[in-house]
Amino acid sequence: MFNLTYEFKLKPTQKQILLFEEWMETHRRVYNYALAERKDWYKSRSCQINACSLHSCYIIPADAPRPTFASQCKSLTAARKENEYLKRVNAQSLQQTLRRLEKAFVSMWEQNHGFPRFKKSGRMRSFSFPQLGQNPLNNGYVKLPVIGVVKLRQSRSIPDGGVIKQARVVKRVSGWYVMLTVQWDVSLPQTMPHGEAVGIDVGLTSFVATSNGLLVKRPRFFTDAERKLKLLQQRVSRKRLGSNNWKKAQNKVASLHEYVANCRKDWHRKLSHQVCDGAGMVFVEDLNLIGLSRGMLGKHCLDAGFGQFFNILEQTCFKRDVYFQKVDARKTSQTCPNCRVETGKKELCERIHICSNCGYTTDRDVAAAQVVSMRGLAAVGHTVKMLAEGKFIGIPAKQESSHL
Repeated sequence: MFNLTYEFKLKPTQKQILLFEEWMETHRRVYNYALAERKDWYKSRSCQINACSLHSCYIIPADAPRPTFASQCKSLTAARKENEYLKRVNAQSLQQTLRRLEKAFVSMWEQNHGFPRFKKSGRMRSFSFPQLGQNPLNNGYVKLPVIGVVKLRQSRSIPDGGVIKQARVVKRVSGWYVMLTVQWDVSLPQTMPHGEAVGIDVGLTSFVATSNGLLVKRPRFFTDAERKLKLLQQRVSRKRLGSNNWKKAQNKVASLHEYVANCRKDWHRKLSHQVCDGAGMVFVEDLNLIGLSRGMLGKHCLDAGFGQFFNILEQTCFKRDVYFQKVDARKTSQTCPNCRVETGKKELCERIHICSNCGYTTDRDVAAAQVVSMRGLAAVGHTVKMLAEGKFIGIPAKQESSHL
């Protein structure tokens, strides 16, 4: 099976917009109710046996089972028979909201994420349909369960042979969007290592440094918009909370954030295609992105968007039949790519790599990218032929032979 997600902008009528907003509020209340049920059960089990809490006590029978996705779906089915607002919403769509809550708890247990939080008004921004009818997309319209036919801007066509399995309606400040997951019953062969290898080192001075000498300066998307963002947020703080002017000011802040995110993603996509030009293998560092975001330069690391770039680069490599792999990122800037001797830790102000053992000199980021390329080639079973040819890591052959 092969899945792809296509995103299109919806053009709903005013009546459909009101229906979308009503559904979104119903999904938010179902999510909060299910979360409160689970939270109360957990707190009732954390009470002390020999003492009562001075603040509050959750008294739930000891034999009451833990709320799960299956039990809450049964409770939802019973509630839909009595609640008028729940009857208006598609039942499977509400079950997907409960499944989203289940995934939040699984992420808390397995990935050390925080405890799921309640969603205040306006925080629920999407709902999904796990099943659609036959041919839901046709002639610039998409047919959604219960809602009916909604007009959309189909910016590109979907290849033949695919089946639309599910749809997600998303609300953004720029409008309503639909994400269609299309599935093809085919098995694609895995890309094998071939062609020229390109190692990539990412950083804040040069966003990308490749093993063949390409240096790309990092654009400061959020930093450049920070001054305007500060002004818009000041205007929000001066408005009365909940008023129409306050909502308009909030929309301007959200529009600026969306513009910055779109600019960053567009630049990442263009850069990923530039990296893949003429490359058969692409190797990147397996960085601890969470640790970088919490460091002293966390704000700039988040603005650069290293994780998003790696995801987009992996997708681009898949589309262009380029092998992609992450390698160990430890001591890439402390190892000489020419003689493979550790040169010691460098300060951030040292931008030139000068090996004390062989004398090899190059840009610090380029040297790290060459080390990444060598580690990637070693991981896929290739050998750097005594570094004599220099075609794998981008070191000139004459310079290599003079140091050996």
